[in-house]
Amino acid sequence: MLRTTILATTALTLAAPAVAGEVNVYSYRQPELMQPLIDGFQEATGHTANVVYIDKGITERLVAEGRRSPADLIFTVDISRLTEAKDAGVLQPVDSAVLQGNIPAAMRDADNQWFGVTTRARIVYASRDRVPEGEVTTYEGLADPKWAGRICTRSGTHDYTIGLVSAVIEHNGTEDTKTWLEGVKSNLAKSPEGNDRAQVKSIWAGECDISLGNTYYMGAMLQDPEQAEWANSVRIEFPTFADGSGTHVNVSGVAMTAGARNEAEALAFMEYLSSPEAQKIYANQVNEYPVAPGAEPSELVASWGSFTPDDTPLTAISGNRAEALKLVEEVDFDG
Repeated sequence: MLRTTILATTALTLAAPAVAGEVNVYSYRQPELMQPLIDGFQEATGHTANVVYIDKGITERLVAEGRRSPADLIFTVDISRLTEAKDAGVLQPVDSAVLQGNIPAAMRDADNQWFGVTTRARIVYASRDRVPEGEVTTYEGLADPKWAGRICTRSGTHDYTIGLVSAVIEHNGTEDTKTWLEGVKSNLAKSPEGNDRAQVKSIWAGECDISLGNTYYMGAMLQDPEQAEWANSVRIEFPTFADGSGTHVNVSGVAMTAGARNEAEALAFMEYLSSPEAQKIYANQVNEYPVAPGAEPSELVASWGSFTPDDTPLTAISGNRAEALKLVEEVDFDG
């Protein structure tokens, strides 16, 4: 547990750092998404952020490195990865009035071992030409035979898919979710492959009519000269669950490692990420939904439409992860 003296020192550091320090980060998030935040943190505090980008296995690496790990913080996406790290014992609790004030309780760990700093919705990208508005309604409806040969998606074993399947389990139970998965699989236009952007490209190419994806990819595609054409061929639809719950959301988050050697600087970075400045960067440059009270999405993100997030606790959804993976494998979703 961090001491109060560290918190006080950090508060002073954020205002006017007396001695510049450094913080070491393992990040699952891509460099182009993190760089604006790194630049902002370094300018605000004078500290240096050393970032290692890891595309998979952050928890496994921390476990293998043990107390020898140089990492002070991890940046990752998806509640399942955050809870995996906590369950592995590689994180430590952080007592910060700043984080508790800036990040709603639903978006942080009850034991203060991880903190969500943004949210993203798992939505449907729909062809503007071939899918009338209102045709996409619920996640359960994706198993309707009317979508036969019209759906594209990434692998069923990917964390984003497992997160959604876990949420379906929470709302509908295991047996109904298995039936739902079988229905969605039967509606696929092709075997799951590629990332969320690749699915939108397939819609643009006429290979399918709808796909599952995260909201922020729309912003990323619009900034790419080649991919902008793909993005402009679709619109975002916000499906809900059939029981009346809202749209499935997930988080990107930050956590301090159990062996952090630069605790004050690590805390300064965590608190910076929850600050109005960083939340604005997340909104305007990363195209995600900020979590801090009063923070607004960017004009571009707001243009995609409003939605009501599913208020099911993310920790409850994450608890279904093993069962979700088992179902995906049982129905041979990727086969």
